[in-house]
Amino acid sequence: MNASPSRLFGPRRPLWPALRQVAVLILAFAAVAFSGWAGFLVSERHGMALMREDANHRLDLFASAVQVMIKRLEHIPATIQLNREIQALLLEPHHALRVSAANSYLRRLNAHLGSLAVFVLDERGIVVASSSDELGDDSQLGEDMSFRPYFQEALSGQVGRHFAIGARTHQPGYFVSHPIRDGARILGVATIKISLEPIEQTWEMLGAPALLADTNGVVILSSRPEWRYTRLSELTLDQRVDLQITRLYDEHALPRFPLPVRLGMGEDGEEVEGVLPPGALPPEDGLRPNRSSTLVLGRTLDGMDWRLMIFPDLRMVRNQAVLHSMLSAVAAGFVLLLALFLNQRQRSMREKLEAKQLLERANAELEHKVARRTRALTDTNARLRREIGEREQAEKTLRSAQDELVHAGKMAALGQLATGITHELAQPLGAIRTLAGNAVEFQRRGDQKAVAGNLGIITRLADQMGQIIQPLKGFARKSAAVPAATDVAHAVANALFLYDQRLRREGVVVRNLCRPGQAVAWCDPNRLEQVLINLIGNAADAMKDTPERVLTISVHRDEAQEPPLRLDVADSGPGVPEAVRARLFEPFFTTKEVGVGLGLGLAISRDIVREFHGELEASNRPEGGACFTLRLPLPPTESDTISPPLP
Repeated sequence: MNASPSRLFGPRRPLWPALRQVAVLILAFAAVAFSGWAGFLVSERHGMALMREDANHRLDLFASAVQVMIKRLEHIPATIQLNREIQALLLEPHHALRVSAANSYLRRLNAHLGSLAVFVLDERGIVVASSSDELGDDSQLGEDMSFRPYFQEALSGQVGRHFAIGARTHQPGYFVSHPIRDGARILGVATIKISLEPIEQTWEMLGAPALLADTNGVVILSSRPEWRYTRLSELTLDQRVDLQITRLYDEHALPRFPLPVRLGMGEDGEEVEGVLPPGALPPEDGLRPNRSSTLVLGRTLDGMDWRLMIFPDLRMVRNQAVLHSMLSAVAAGFVLLLALFLNQRQRSMREKLEAKQLLERANAELEHKVARRTRALTDTNARLRREIGEREQAEKTLRSAQDELVHAGKMAALGQLATGITHELAQPLGAIRTLAGNAVEFQRRGDQKAVAGNLGIITRLADQMGQIIQPLKGFARKSAAVPAATDVAHAVANALFLYDQRLRREGVVVRNLCRPGQAVAWCDPNRLEQVLINLIGNAADAMKDTPERVLTISVHRDEAQEPPLRLDVADSGPGVPEAVRARLFEPFFTTKEVGVGLGLGLAISRDIVREFHGELEASNRPEGGACFTLRLPLPPTESDTISPPLP
């Protein structure tokens, strides 16, 4: 008897429930996997958004710090052209005194600002004045900088801003240039070289590897030294030729930037961000490999065309995204396992609370840093205001001391003139005494006509003494310098009157070619007389040992010079030696014997002339003797106040 198959193998199990269980398990695992993947993507996007926000904030702070460091000195070249020494040097580039005065001004300015160098170039690109002409800097006098872009841009009337490496010192810096104008004409270019070393000390502010690239896409500064002087993109043939001409990066070969960074511009003008693959960013210590991806963020600095790029590590973001993915998978499994759901819910709440605390701590630290930097900026502003007040007080004190020195010079000149004035007054006084005695006798006799005649003579003698004393009263008056329209001939006549007795006694022939109304200058008349008295006294001293003593004073107009009014005081003495002329206007320098002079006369005279925008110069005459030239400005509304030059 044959057995049936059901009896041989037992009862059959239904196939559909098993398939359904398998399908449910597959769907459950698919739902868990999908939930985990979705959680990963959302968490990664959110984490990258937070990191991007934090990195952008750090970029903004760092960019602001860089702009403050650089732009605080950008206005300096525009103010250099206001200095009279610089203007005068560009008009007379080969004048030794102009060069010395301009270099001294630039050295003081550079020492005050703390910049690397301040220098002035003429319209051909040659350095004619520098703050560091003896230290081998690339701004050394005589250097040709016409190939630099900042010179070419300034010469075209624009403000030049460029990064470059020094031609001599090979020291990098940020160059800012500004044209120096004389009306519509560009006389030269003022340039300042700003140090970039303070930026190197602020990389820790970003908390990640970072770099600064200039307009050519070349890395000029970086927290990693191996990235410096590499190019972020390929250079065109024109760019390569231009870089060889301008020598902005000295002799650096400019290799390709080691990371695969693609540059682009977003809608707001910032660089488009990107993500580097794992292992693209080498480790800083060179030991542990970097297996995480790296975020690339960038900024363009306003007004500088510099790119600031930062490379924060995405390791924490990816780890947090994985964690959130696991939480999402567990959350999806809550439908399957309620107990596991409750457990995972508590864990999720705990982790969210920790994340919130971390965010609050980070926010508090960030606000503390902002408050600290704001306080530092406020303190700096207050310190600058105090320094400005101290400088204004120092200028007032200096001007007061200068006025006292000028008055002391006048008193010294009056002391030298006392002998001649005493002689002038002695004769009228003796005559007045004799006539007064005669008038008493005539009065006793009753001769009223003779008394009236003697009194009339006494009146004339008193007027004559008043004429002698009046110039002395005006000259000795202590007053502040007030510019006014001054007749040059009148000032010359007063100065010659005070020296009349000495010049006659020493046999000096005076040739006064100045005529009243011939020339009118814009200056203080009293101080102009003081300068002329000093020059006439020096001329008399110089001709003391010469057989022929001739003092010539002339005035004429020289349109080729500025100021145009020229007053010459020439003597027939031995002249001024070349070695002495270089130090002629130095305070306390004198060629006279000990006790005769202090060496302050010419220094005070030059300061007086410069105070009303004039100039005092010394030269030797071809026919022999010295000539001191006073260049005086014309009155503001002067059109033609001087006659043609005298023959």
